[in-house]
Amino acid sequence: MPCIRPIGGPKTVAMGESRLLNAGTAGAFETVRSRSEGLRVTTRAEFYAADPRFLFVYRSARRVTRFLLALVFALVAFAAPADESTVATLKLSATLVSADAPLEAGVKWRIFSSRADADGTHPLLVESSLPTPIATLTPGEYVVHVSFGLASATKSYVLNPGETRMETIPIAAGALRVSATRNDKLIDAANVTVAIYVPERNNAQAHLVYSRARLGDILGVPEGSYHIVSTYLDTVGIGTLGLTKTAGGPLPTPSNSVASGDVRVAPGKIVDVTLKHRFATVTLKLVNAPGGEALANTTFTVLTPGGDVIRELIGAFPSLVLAEGDYDVIARHDAKTFQSTFPVKSGLDRDVEIIAKETE
Repeated sequence: MPCIRPIGGPKTVAMGESRLLNAGTAGAFETVRSRSEGLRVTTRAEFYAADPRFLFVYRSARRVTRFLLALVFALVAFAAPADESTVATLKLSATLVSADAPLEAGVKWRIFSSRADADGTHPLLVESSLPTPIATLTPGEYVVHVSFGLASATKSYVLNPGETRMETIPIAAGALRVSATRNDKLIDAANVTVAIYVPERNNAQAHLVYSRARLGDILGVPEGSYHIVSTYLDTVGIGTLGLTKTAGGPLPTPSNSVASGDVRVAPGKIVDVTLKHRFATVTLKLVNAPGGEALANTTFTVLTPGGDVIRELIGAFPSLVLAEGDYDVIARHDAKTFQSTFPVKSGLDRDVEIIAKETE
């Protein structure tokens, strides 16, 4: 008995003379001529029921086609230029009070709708870190907030259709720019942390207002007095007990090299502050004789003359950063304890030997 096998799966049809019509429509229907039945049309449902895979392919093709058409229409719509008569343009810049030049860095802009939501908050529409952003908005009323470090200002604007407005917002603030040196040479910003405090009487660190200041950056601050503290980070830290390590080595650890200063900031002024560190890198060794080989598996405790523990280390050649001054060191090896003192001079990185000789 002859049969027809349509694409996508077998389908047998009893027939005398048979042919598939409208093949270009993926078998939308077929006509069967039979001596006993005459002419009969097989419906689309009957055709797909014989092989469900045909139905899946057909429906998937329709979904893809609809998606592509929607995508094309969307691209055309978004690519079309906006009618300038129905939008408004707002060009923004900021200055410090009593200063003429616009700020060129460190500025953060936010534009909010003047209408509050049901929860009382104003929707954030635009956010930018550009010093002079340009915002294209629908006509209406907006609230513009600009921040510069710890200082900020807010203004409201009503924009009309087709309007292009240039606005400069003054910020009632001054600015700080901090640098740090060792022996008059600048220290890399990655090796120092800077904290800024607002002092009170008899308490220079009364209120911490900024803990992430970075050397060389211009930080906006309101007018007033500030106490600045710079801490040098020990990036050597070899052998330090309890120190977290990463694939790139030990994490930077605050050393005891701390420099601080007090400054007053006036409106519209950038105040440069240089903090001077005095420190050196010291490598500790326990040896049987001067210039001898360092003894492994030695534990060291570094203390101030007053007995405050600075750091505990272990190994044959542990290293650390110490502020300029005098120190005591206790070395423990093979259940024996050895003690010595040593000075640290700024900029003079050196080895410190502790002689393994018990005190009588």
